Amino acid sequence: MSDEFRTNLLGPEPTRLPAETEVYQSLATGHSARDLVQKHPESSLLWALLAEEAWSAGNTVESYAFARVGYHRGLDALRRNGWRGAGPIPWEHEPNQGFLRALYNLGRAASAFGEDSEPERIDAFLAGSDPSAKAAIEALGR
Repeated sequence: MSDEFRTNLLGPEPTRLPAETEVYQSLATGHSARDLVQKHPESSLLWALLAEEAWSAGNTVESYAFARVGYHRGLDALRRNGWRGAGPIPWEHEPNQGFLRALYNLGRAASAFGEDSEPERIDAFLAGSDPSAKAAIEALGR
């Protein structure tokens, strides 16, 4: 865990989402996000992957829509796991990565639309969740 999360003793504890073991195993065995999302619509990771695929294909509207669903599914999961609207969501915890990727993709697509406040709000949310998340996502090259 980063030093920033350790030194903020007065702030909320980091939120760690539960693993999506079946989703990970299915992806590892070659199933596509599009095939899996109907069985696992609660998975932010699958929605984020769909957003990334749409973005890569030049489909900004679809990328935005997929990312928006992943973002909202992720907020639901975070709240179910004790998040109260603020506090760390560490990238290093793999199950958090789907939500953080959906959030990043939402901001990227909103920026491509020329929205003013949405990308700024999302950048602040992403940085507040984990300052290393944006660079880690961009390093994935999607």
